[in-house]
Amino acid sequence: MSKTSKVLLTLLTIYMVFSITVGALLLPKAIRLGKQADEVFDQVNTLVGRTVDTGEEDNVIIADEYTILPTTQISDAYKSGDTSNLSESDKETLDMASKVLQKIIKKDMTDYEKEEAVYLWLTTQMKNDTGLLTVIPETGNEVDTPHGVLKNRNAVCVGYATTFRLFMQMMNIECKVIHSSDLIHSWDLVKLDDEWYHVDCYSDADGVRYGNFNMNDTIAQENHDWNHEFFPAATGYKYSYAAQHTVEIKNIYAIPAFVKKLLDKEASIGCCTFKEKIQPEDEAAAAAMVDVLTEYISDSGMFDERYLECTWSKTDKDEYLLTVRIEDYNEDDTIDIDDDLRARIEKKISDVFGEFDFDDFEEDESFEMDNDVEMTTDVVRN
Repeated sequence: MSKTSKVLLTLLTIYMVFSITVGALLLPKAIRLGKQADEVFDQVNTLVGRTVDTGEEDNVIIADEYTILPTTQISDAYKSGDTSNLSESDKETLDMASKVLQKIIKKDMTDYEKEEAVYLWLTTQMKNDTGLLTVIPETGNEVDTPHGVLKNRNAVCVGYATTFRLFMQMMNIECKVIHSSDLIHSWDLVKLDDEWYHVDCYSDADGVRYGNFNMNDTIAQENHDWNHEFFPAATGYKYSYAAQHTVEIKNIYAIPAFVKKLLDKEASIGCCTFKEKIQPEDEAAAAAMVDVLTEYISDSGMFDERYLECTWSKTDKDEYLLTVRIEDYNEDDTIDIDDDLRARIEKKISDVFGEFDFDDFEEDESFEMDNDVEMTTDVVRN
């Protein structure tokens, strides 16, 4: 088993233990993992009896708590003007949603501009429940349906996803709610000019603005995992943040100056391509430049505990694209484990996998994540 798999298995084992002892515990956003964790997730979820990789869009239960419900009955009523078959709750939802669209949508907007307007409204006007858990709210409000979201302005990921989809459906923009294979997160797929894009309003409402906006599959799978066989492939680039805001810098040795400018401007995201095209023989140097710079910014403390998340991909012209996301460390995401909980976790893991000791786990370098230098080359594009 690789070092990475050991870490994933240990983290997921802790997840399993909490599921057994205190119910359906969700992983923090910081450790949502890509499709390389599929096999481990399947094994752990099988042990706790949780279904994974559901091949459907609606009526999927997220976190054993929230159900992704259809919204077409409301959007159809909006387009037809006939609300006679709607429940009182759906009529109220339609009224609230209509007022939002009247406020933010202009007559001459393109579908992309309409989508962006809805995205910005959702990521700035909602109250995002804070805490360790991905979708468990701190309040008792209805936070997983468009009705509750629009009424209380408070949402979990299912609420963001279904509300975004409702707005898109009302404007005749094709949209799907997509969920993670482990059933702990949901977001959207939106279709613009016959191409699909991932949009995760929940993550951006509490993180980097545009950080998860109009992503193709390659970018999305850095922090998301889903059923690739059921949901359509997202290959769009034209309406991605990168396509709309990319700047060109001289070469890979101009990356530090590019990042410094972003930090000085207190920007949250930036994208660049390179005037001097990156050749195969330059890939190791480019990857090393980014890895070293990322570690330096994280460890130096020069920028108020800010850190970088850098992703390599390709543009629709087959040029290397570097996307830099800049985030602040969130102390609220730190798990404080007391001695009693520590002992209980140790015992449960040991019962299933053999002797486990927290001190050995925290000190043993073999449990560190691999940090091999490489650049993404399996790029999804036109």
